[in-house]
Amino acid sequence: MAPHSWLKWSAMFIIIISCILIASCSAPPPSTPFRPPTKQSPAQSLVTSTMVLELTATTLDASAEISTTQLCTNGLTFSQDVTIPDGTLLAGGQIIDKQWLVTNSGTCDWDERYRLKFVGGEPLSATIEQALYPARAGAQVALRIMFTAPLEAGTFQSAWQAFAPDGSAFGDPIYMQIVVE
Repeated sequence: MAPHSWLKWSAMFIIIISCILIASCSAPPPSTPFRPPTKQSPAQSLVTSTMVLELTATTLDASAEISTTQLCTNGLTFSQDVTIPDGTLLAGGQIIDKQWLVTNSGTCDWDERYRLKFVGGEPLSATIEQALYPARAGAQVALRIMFTAPLEAGTFQSAWQAFAPDGSAFGDPIYMQIVVE
């Protein structure tokens, strides 16, 4: 081999080796750091009197994704007695169809998870937990419970309260007061 060829091949070999070394010494391309999930702290939950807002943040490929549970408030405002005004005289054992006009004064829609529960006085033979009439926020509805007047004479009251799916009471309590002759 001619010395000139050898020199040409040596120079090419040095250039190739240099390129390989330079490429291997350069900084690696930036990677997305792995961030393992973290346990949710109590500060990440916001509590209102009736519903919970949960914030969850997960970082994937440098884009943040936030999921939330809709925040709403529960409210029930008593408007009027539709049937059986307070102090109504009844016979012992009489069936009572009591209805109250109320407004869903919160921002949550009432669904099958909402309850109306007995909270004081006498249950007057009514089931002590009832479904709260489904109603959209802002709607006015009539709540209805069937009672039976006691056989003994006297004044009786039955008080009821609305409860949210999380078990918290809300709104105006509703009640009925009767007098048995």
